[in-house]
Amino acid sequence: MKVLAVATLSLLSFVSVASFAADTKVDGYISDAMCGAKHAGTGAACAKKCIEGGSKPVFVDSAKKEVWAIDNPDAVKDAYGKHVKLTVTADAASKSVHVNEVSVLAN
Repeated sequence: MKVLAVATLSLLSFVSVASFAADTKVDGYISDAMCGAKHAGTGAACAKKCIEGGSKPVFVDSAKKEVWAIDNPDAVKDAYGKHVKLTVTADAASKSVHVNEVSVLAN
C-alpha cells in the first residue's frame, strides 16, 4: 500500500512540474509593481518612471487584470508600459512568470 501511495505521489509531482514547463501565450501590459493594474494601458509614462526609479516590472493580464511578477525582468526592459503578447512559463503558486518571448502590440 505504501508503494502505491509513493508511486501516486511521485506521478502527481511530475504532472505538476510538467504543467509549468509548457509555454503559454498571454496578452497584457508591462506595468510596475507599485501601480500594478491601476492604469495598465493608460500609464506608460508612469510605469517607465516607476521602474526606472527602482520598482520592479510586472505583467498585467488584459482579460482578468491580474498582476504577475516577472522572474527575469531584463526580458521586458524594452516594453515598459507597453501592450504586449508574451510567451511565458507560469508558476501559479508564486503568481510569477518567466518570459520566453516578447512581442510589442499596438495599443
